[in-house]
This record gives sequence, C-alpha cells and structure tokens, in this order.
Amino acid sequence: MSLTNILRRIRKELKRKNVLREKMLLNSRKITQQSKEAILLIHQNKLKKAEKRLTNVKKLLKSTVEFLGLTPELQTSGALFNACQEYAEASIFLALEKNENYPSPEDLGVSVGAYVLGLADVVGELRRKAVEAMKNGKLKKAEKCFKLMESIYSELMFLNEHAFSVLPGLRRKCDVARHLIELTRSDIVLEKRRKRLEDYLKFAEKSLPKLGK
Repeated sequence: MSLTNILRRIRKELKRKNVLREKMLLNSRKITQQSKEAILLIHQNKLKKAEKRLTNVKKLLKSTVEFLGLTPELQTSGALFNACQEYAEASIFLALEKNENYPSPEDLGVSVGAYVLGLADVVGELRRKAVEAMKNGKLKKAEKCFKLMESIYSELMFLNEHAFSVLPGLRRKCDVARHLIELTRSDIVLEKRRKRLEDYLKFAEKSLPKLGK
C-alpha cells in the first residue's frame, strides 16, 4: 500500500475520532452542568428534582461511554473524567441527604479515580449544609453533617500512599477537607456556646420579675 493510501485511511480515522471527541466534550459539559444543578437543588432541599436531574446525567454518561467504546483514549479524556467526578460528588451528596447508603463507582458507572475525587469534594458540600443549618438554628443537622465530613475524611485517609500517587489531586482535596472540618468543628462549638448563653439569658429574663417581687 502506498503512503498516500495509508495517510488517507489515517485521515479518515482521525476525522472520525474528532467527531467523537467534539460530541464527548459537549456531553461532558452537559454532565458537569447538570450535576452542578443537582447539587444546588440538594442545597435547596429539592431532592426529587435533584434525583431526576442525576437520572438524566446517568443516562447521558452511559450513552457517552458507549459511543466512545472503540476509542478508549477518549474515555480517559480530562473533560470526561472531571464530568464524572462532578456527577459522583452530586450522587453521593444526594444519597447522604436521603439517608441512603453510599453508591459505589459501579452503581454510578464512573472510574474509581473519579469516584474518590468526587467523594472528597462532598466534604465541601456538607460544610455548606452545616453552615446553613446553624444559621437556621438546626444544630443537630449541623452536627450530623460534621460527623459525615469526619467519616469521609477518615476513610479517605485509610487509602494507602499509592492513591495519592495515582490521583495527584487527592492530597490537596484531603488537605482542604481537613481544613473545612476544623472550621466546622469550631463553628459548632461557638454555636453551642451561643445557644447556651441565649438560653441562660432567656431564663434570667423570666426570673427577674420573680426576684423583684
């Protein structure tokens, strides 16, 4: 076969892969956007809407992986990996808000790496949820979020050093998670003190008329 014919075949193959790549990038953006929207819905306590959004994301991700089946190099694209990470984060966060078990990477159809990095980011969403709960006087809800934050961080720390080598972004995410946990711990302690003082002042206010009689 002449070089011209070889390169003609290669050109057709590259053109085909580029079409798939463009479609993959478009779907990755949709997956990322809809996953972010689901997280926002969860913070608004619109869990059914969030679940519906993530069901659509799962279908889109599955179809994306299927049409990339013959081009494995595109399956490991950074854009798709990041989208899967966002989807994993939203799905895990939703499961926790619904008091369900953690979904596995297999349940979600994402890689182990995307799952672990998404899990690490859930700590940040739980921090937001805890802060919002404290603003609304729901200290027990804030403490529940805090315990989940601690649990996720502890489990991630049980991963061996190989995890940090294979997933370069994991160490930074764990450092951020630890910082958020300490902030939340401090906020909860301060909120408890504030609540005790508030209760004491209310009690004292009610007792003053009695003391004056």
